Order: sequence, then C-alpha cells, then structure tokens
Amino acid sequence: MDRPKPEDYAPFYGKYIALVNDEPVLDTLEKLKDSTFDFFNKLTDEQANYAYAEGKWTIKEVAGHLTDAERTFAYRILAFSRGQEELPGFDENTYVERSNFNSRTLQDLAAEFKTVREANLYMLRALTLEQLAATGIANGSKIAVNTIIYIMAGHELHHLNILKERYF
Repeated sequence: MDRPKPEDYAPFYGKYIALVNDEPVLDTLEKLKDSTFDFFNKLTDEQANYAYAEGKWTIKEVAGHLTDAERTFAYRILAFSRGQEELPGFDENTYVERSNFNSRTLQDLAAEFKTVREANLYMLRALTLEQLAATGIANGSKIAVNTIIYIMAGHELHHLNILKERYF
C-alpha cells in the first residue's frame, strides 16, 4: 500500500500522515492495537480521570475518542470502498460531550478500542487494490481509502503523543 502524497488529502490531515513511519501501515495498526491497549490498561483510576487543563478531555475521554474516530474512519473506508460518494464530517467535541466515557473504567474503554481495531483489521486486510484507490468526499474534501488508513494510524499516534507530552 503506497504512502499518500500531499495532493491526496486536505492539508489538515498532513500532521497525522507525517507521524506514520515507513513500515507497512497495517503492521503499524496491528502494533498500535496492542501497545495502545497496554498503555491505557496500565493506568490507575486517578490517572484515567485526569485532564491537564480546564475544559480538556480526561484520559478516559481520549480513549473513547480514539474508538469513536476508529469507527468513523472505518465507516468511511467501508462506504468509499463500496462505492458511496460522500459522507458528512463529525464533531469530535460533540461526540465526547454526549458520551459517558467518564462513567466507565479505562480498562473497559481500552478493551473496546482493541476489539474495534481487531475487527477493522479484518476489513482492511481484505481490501483490493481497486478498493484502496477508491475515493469519496468526507468533511467536504476528496480522499482515498488508502489515505484514510494512514490517517487512522496517524490520528492515534497524534493523541498518544499528546497524552505523553501533556498528561505525564
């Protein structure tokens, strides 16, 4: 699977794609599935409820957001690879505000993330070259399935970096 070129995506996504190393992106997603699960699973309840500033997400909310985003990216991949042409964007802040992530354990949220990723990896591994090249419009911008897979990995890395920089 080829790395997306800057002309393949809206500039906003460049920060995510830049975080993905040169190993095959599906290998990266597989490794992240386990390392992200382990990272969250080892935190205490006190750490899980921590937000680094007023109005910022707790670690539980970050974990839940990663699962929401994973599902959203997977749906875009499914829809565009099957011929759908356009999907709306999503407001991650509204999703988190309307969640009940803080009432759950971080271990439960981590297990849900890992399970969703495992399911998505089955779909991603089965995509044909034609499906990987399929495009659609999400958030008002044209994007290819292949690019969304890189964004999926980079988005996760982005939030893990923020957690390590601002929460610990």
